[in-house]
Amino acid sequence: MNFLSLFVLLPLLMILALFVARNRKQILGIMVAGSTLLVILAAFLAFHYIAARNSGNTDPMLFTASLSWFKPLNIQYAVGVDGVSVVMLCLSSLIVFTGTFVSWKMVPLTKEFFLWYCLLSTGVFGFFISLDLFTLFLFYETALIPMYLLIGVWGSGRKEYSAMKLTLMLMGSSMILLVGILGIYFRSGATSMHISELAQRTMPVEQQYFFFTLTFFGFGVLGALFPFHTWSPDGHASAPTAVSMLHAGVLMKLGGYGSFRVAISLMPEAAEKLSPIFLILTAIGVVYGAFAAIRQTDLKYINAYSSVSHCNLVLFAILMLTQTALTGAVLQMLSHGMITALFFALIGMIYGRTHTRLITEMGGLMKIMPFLGVSFVIAGLSNIGVPGLSGFVAEMTIFVGAFENNDLLRRILTIATITSIVVGAVYILRTIGKFLQGPLQDPEHLKLDDARWHERLAIIMLIAGILYLGSFPTGVADIISDSFGSMLQVAK
Repeated sequence: MNFLSLFVLLPLLMILALFVARNRKQILGIMVAGSTLLVILAAFLAFHYIAARNSGNTDPMLFTASLSWFKPLNIQYAVGVDGVSVVMLCLSSLIVFTGTFVSWKMVPLTKEFFLWYCLLSTGVFGFFISLDLFTLFLFYETALIPMYLLIGVWGSGRKEYSAMKLTLMLMGSSMILLVGILGIYFRSGATSMHISELAQRTMPVEQQYFFFTLTFFGFGVLGALFPFHTWSPDGHASAPTAVSMLHAGVLMKLGGYGSFRVAISLMPEAAEKLSPIFLILTAIGVVYGAFAAIRQTDLKYINAYSSVSHCNLVLFAILMLTQTALTGAVLQMLSHGMITALFFALIGMIYGRTHTRLITEMGGLMKIMPFLGVSFVIAGLSNIGVPGLSGFVAEMTIFVGAFENNDLLRRILTIATITSIVVGAVYILRTIGKFLQGPLQDPEHLKLDDARWHERLAIIMLIAGILYLGSFPTGVADIISDSFGSMLQVAK
C-alpha cells in the first residue's frame, strides 16, 4: 500500500476506534494517538520528499500510486504529492492535532463530535493527495458535509441558520465545480480523469474560458471569493472552536489549492486571459474584508472577516501567475492557516472563561490571563505582518511577486491590496487595546484562570509554526519552488 494512503486510512481507523470507545478517557486517548501519528506521518513525508528532491528526482509528482476504481469512466484512486501538497498536509496535521487538544472539554456528545471531526479530516487529507479529478471531488465533498452537523449541533448563536447557509452556498458552488470537472474530462478527449493526462491534453482556448470560470468559481467560493463570501463569517462565528480552527485553517485552503491544482494548472491560457476579472474581485475582497473587520466588536467576527481578506489575498496571488507570487500564495495559506487557527483557539478559550466575545465587555485581561494575552498579541502581530513572524514573509512575497507583472492594472490592484495591511493594523491593535489592556470591565473576571496544560500545548505548537515560517521561510519555499514551472511556461 502506498504510504500516502495512510493520511486517509488513519482518520478512518480513528472513526472505527471511536465507535467502540466506552468512555471519555478512551475517546481522548484515540484522538491524541491518532492526531499525533498524523503529525509524525506528515514530518516523515516532508523529510523523504526533501531527500528525494535533493537526490535529483525531477518527477512532477512523487510517491505516486493508482488503482482502478470505476472502469466505465476510468476513474482511479490515484495519489501523489508535489511540494504544495506536502506543506498542505503538514498544515492539516498540525491543525487536526491542536484542534484535538482545544476540544479537550467538548460536551455534550463527545464521541459523535470527534466522529464527524475525523470524517472532515479524512476529506481534507484525501483532497490534498488526490491526482484523479473525480476522487479529488469526492474527498472535497467529504470534507464539506460534516460541517453542517458540526456547526448545527455543537455550534452557538444562530447555529442552524449559519450551518444551513454554509451548506447551501458551498454545495451550490460544488454543483458548478462538478460541471466544470466533467466538462474538462469530456471536452479534453482524455481517457481518464488523471490530472497528469489532462494536463497533456490541448483544449481549445474558447472552451477553456468556460470551464476555467466554472472551476475557479467553484473552488473560489470555498476560498471566500468576493462577493460569494457571506457564508464564511456566519459559519466561523457559530462553529465550535476546533471546527473554526479546521474550517479557517485548512478547509478554506481547499479553495486556493483547488484553484491552483485544477483551474490554473489545467487551463493556464484561460487563466492568463481571464485573470483581470477575478483579480478585480479578489482585490475588492482583500480590502473589503479588512474594512469589515474594523466594524466588528465580536472577536470571532473580527477574525472571520480578517480571514475573508487574507483568503482573497491567496486567490489574488495565484492569479498573478508568477513564480514569486505563487510561492507567496502557498506561504500565505500556511501562515494564515496557523494564525487564524491560533486566533480561534484563543478566542474559544477566552469565551469559555468570560462567556462573552464582545470586546466592549472585556478589559484588562492581560493581567489575569498573561499566557493567553501574550499569545493573542503574537497572533495579532503576525496577522499584520511584523517581521520575524509568518505573516510578513507571506505578504511580502505576494506583493513582490505581484509587482513582477509589467501591467498597469495588476500594479494598481496590488497597491490597493497593500492598503489592507494598514487597515489590519488598525483593527488588530484596537482589539488588543480594548480587551487586553485598560481597566477591568467586569470584577468577576478577577476569578478567571489562565490557560491549562492541554490549551498551552496547542497554543505553543501553533506559535512555534508561526515563528519557524517567519524566521526560516527558505526551507518551505524550496519545497514548493518546483511545483509551478510547467504551468507558468504555458501561461506566459
